[in-house]
Amino acid sequence: MTGEAEGSALDLAVRRLERAMAMLENRMSDKMAQAGAEVGGLFDQDRARLAAELDDARAREKALEEAGAQASDALGKAIAEIRAALGDDPATGTEG
Repeated sequence: MTGEAEGSALDLAVRRLERAMAMLENRMSDKMAQAGAEVGGLFDQDRARLAAELDDARAREKALEEAGAQASDALGKAIAEIRAALGDDPATGTEG
């Protein structure tokens, strides 16, 4: 009977170890899922921040393009006025 008692005690220890391992695996799986969700949330926040910064940069770019176009128009008008004041003929490139 000693052999059977040792066998059943060993079987009991193996079952307890298997249960403990299963519980540990479940906890690890839960922790990994939780950590993944937290990291995913951080990525979402970072992505949202970067998207907002990109939108701001595009708005600044558009404003700068508009300002550049206005400056170019103003410069063109100023050149035309100077030529007119000097009597230059832009078609022939000579003074009038």
